[in-house]
Order: sequence, then structure tokens, then C-alpha cells
Amino acid sequence: MNIAVIFAGGVGSRMKAKGGTPKQFLEVHGKPILVYTLEKFENNENIDAIVIACLKDKIDYCWSLIKKFEITKVRNIVAGGSCGQESIFNGLKAAELLSESESDIVLIHDGVRPLIDNKIINDNIESVKKYGSGITAVECKETVVIAGEEGVINNVTDRSKCRLARAPQSFLLKDILEVHRKAIKDGKTDMIDSCCLMKEYKKELHMVPGKSENIKITTPDDYYMFKALLDAKENSEIFGID
Repeated sequence: MNIAVIFAGGVGSRMKAKGGTPKQFLEVHGKPILVYTLEKFENNENIDAIVIACLKDKIDYCWSLIKKFEITKVRNIVAGGSCGQESIFNGLKAAELLSESESDIVLIHDGVRPLIDNKIINDNIESVKKYGSGITAVECKETVVIAGEEGVINNVTDRSKCRLARAPQSFLLKDILEVHRKAIKDGKTDMIDSCCLMKEYKKELHMVPGKSENIKITTPDDYYMFKALLDAKENSEIFGID
């Protein structure tokens, strides 16, 4: 069983949208960003179920979107936590209730990363089957430097070896749950993402090549870039441009 856990618990403070609308619920052409993301997993033949972790006071609204846009694979919507790590853990626990075997795979994905495609989803699933993990990543297009105090550059990294971790980040469900529970027991609650959490516990991670356009929509610039990419895709389909 392949389960997508979609994290949609952010409050969108960096987006600064009118009315304080969380970024995952901002609309582009009449459809919330979250729905664009969900549809990618809904339409992938290898995804069996979807769980959403979102703001507690938005759960009913999420269910209304699921009904309106006919997203049939969503099995549960649970409240997020006080941080990203806790929200993902809540989603994973909901996925555990759906799990059918120890070989079940979970794909952890941002609700505001709607430009994922079937290849990335399928490659993540195959990577977990083969290696036990799948971390979507893209090549760095610019040089990465390590800065210290007062802006002093301490190190210039080899760009050919640098990658930017994105999503989904995928694992055997039993493995990522085990690590989350160890982290709670050890008082580690501030991990940036699942990749960092697994690495903290010395788990081997395997990279899945992603695409640069698979951006996370966090700021107004990201929002307008997403809209532009959607418009460009629509125009290419209308005019038959490859």
C-alpha cells in the first residue's frame, strides 16, 4: 500500500495574504493550491490513499474542498501539531491506521508543492522498494557557501556534489514511525524535515532526482511563479507547443 501524507499545517506568515489566508488555501484560477497538490496524488495509479495534516480549524473546510473537487483517495484529515515535525507525525499515525503490511510505503509531501508529477511520485515509490528511502532532490544551479559570523565565508562547497532536498520524502511507513517515536522519547522535536530526522538516527538515505520547477509556494514570488507556470502549460496545450 502506498500512502501520501500531505502536510498542510502552515499559517502562511511569509505569504502575507490579504485576510491572513494560509498559503495552501490561496486560489489560482479558482482552485486552492492544496487541491492542485492533492490532484497529483489522486490521479497517480500507484497511490492508494491520502492523509492530510492541516490546521485544526480548517479541517471542515478541507473536507468541503475534497467533496467539491471530488478527491476520492483522501481517507482522513487530522489536526497538525505545534511544529512541522509534530504535524507530520500526526499524519503518519493516521496513515498507520490504514496500513495493511510492514512493506507499506509513505510519501511525505508539502501541500504547497503542487508542481510534482507522476514520474517523481513513481520514482520515489521505486526507490523505497529498492533502497528503503527516497529523498527528492535537485541539482544546485549556483555555488553554495558556508557563512560564519559577520558574513565571513568559511567554506565554498563543490557545487557538483550539492543538491537541494525537496519533496516528497518517502520511506517504509514502519521505519519513519519508529524514528519519530524515538525522537519524541529523546526530546528531539525541532527537526526541519523527515530527511534530517532520519539522518539524525543514522538511517541511509537515497536520492531521487527531481525537477527545479517543483517549488514550495511560500512567498508572493513563489505564488506568481506557480501561476505563470500554470498559464504557460495551459497555453502550450492550447497551441500545441511541446
